[in-house]
Amino acid sequence: MKKHLIALDLDGTLLYDWLTLDEGTRDYLNKLKEKGHHLVIATGRPYRSSIRFYEQLELDTPLINYNGGLITRPGDPAFDEVNILVNRDAVVDIFKNNKEHIDNAFCEIKDDIYLFKESEDIVELLHFFNGATMKIGAFDETLPGGTNGFIIVAKENQGQFIEEYVTKHYPGELMTRNWGSEYRFIIELYTPKTNKGRALRYVADYLGVEQDHIIAFGDGNNDLEMLEFAGTGVAMNNAREELKEVADVVSPHTNQERAIENFLDEYFNKKAESD
Repeated sequence: MKKHLIALDLDGTLLYDWLTLDEGTRDYLNKLKEKGHHLVIATGRPYRSSIRFYEQLELDTPLINYNGGLITRPGDPAFDEVNILVNRDAVVDIFKNNKEHIDNAFCEIKDDIYLFKESEDIVELLHFFNGATMKIGAFDETLPGGTNGFIIVAKENQGQFIEEYVTKHYPGELMTRNWGSEYRFIIELYTPKTNKGRALRYVADYLGVEQDHIIAFGDGNNDLEMLEFAGTGVAMNNAREELKEVADVVSPHTNQERAIENFLDEYFNKKAESD
């Protein structure tokens, strides 16, 4: 059987909850790794908030963070990392000209955080641990350069004004993503080059895996390009409807029902029978 690349989103996909990797799923994935398959984490999270799961799975593959904005290979300084940045001047301009619509905002440069103002309701979004530093204040004073992430917490029902501004003033340069659901007033800004599909292609080329031997799992709109690129794109049962529409397979299971393990076990059993 040819070796596969298995791309794993974290939240709502691989993880049982924000902090927990199911031990049974971990052990199953480790067995696949021992057979020569490649496991790759592809997440919107920063490095500092995903490295613990990378280590739990004992990976040595590249790690995709910020939805493809940052690709590193932990422990390998020779790896040709990808670091895609949102222009600093654009961050400052968008913030200044939409301040009336903004409750709070923060930027990230690798694992360092630049926060507009302290508030209890933004703490859970910051993932402020694992040695991260944080500076607080106006971005034109604190930001030293371009950012991997720019997250805006809009005032209620005012996110669309920020999105309209970005569309008008930065066409082809910046894009926006509304996080929806309980985070429906959160707007993420990123470049057109920043997506998990592009990142997965980079990693697949690095590992020498053909597209039809790539399996990708996800649950959110930030997984769209990754599932479209993969030879087999699998959406969780708890996935957003937009993702289910582009997926090759929609799992009957949620992330809390070992959806990844269930799919892969059936997939590789069928592969073994047909070989």
